[in-house]
Amino acid sequence: MGGNAEQRLAQMGIALPVASAPAAKYANYVIVDGMMYVSGKGPSGHPRGKLGVDFTTEQGYAFARSVAIEVLAVLKDALGSLDHVKRVVKVQGFIHASPDYEEHHKVLNGFSDLMVEVFGDNGSHARSVFGAISLRDQLPVIVDSMFRVEV
Repeated sequence: MGGNAEQRLAQMGIALPVASAPAAKYANYVIVDGMMYVSGKGPSGHPRGKLGVDFTTEQGYAFARSVAIEVLAVLKDALGSLDHVKRVVKVQGFIHASPDYEEHHKVLNGFSDLMVEVFGDNGSHARSVFGAISLRDQLPVIVDSMFRVEV
């Protein structure tokens, strides 16, 4: 796919929503010295439940992909254009899962895959994924992320 990040999204049929507001008393993002830190975001529709109990890995992948779309909306809102994102640096995923669930990494691929689809090689990033016994509002996935940006 050629073109800039927003053209790639359009080619994929993805329209960015209005960026959501923080769920509590914190900033949606902070930019310091060319780095943008996006607060943890959950999936659209606010599903409730655990991977391995209420949801399959495939559903978790879709949830993580919807989180990526939300994060892209925050980036666009903050920067005016996704072209100001120079690199996806680090992604941390928290997967609300049963104690015996082992496919956390496959769930977070939903987020990672979209970053690479949108930003190409600059979408490849370091990442960590953690299983969580609980998450706010019983969300199945929360992702926080860090980007190198040009402002």
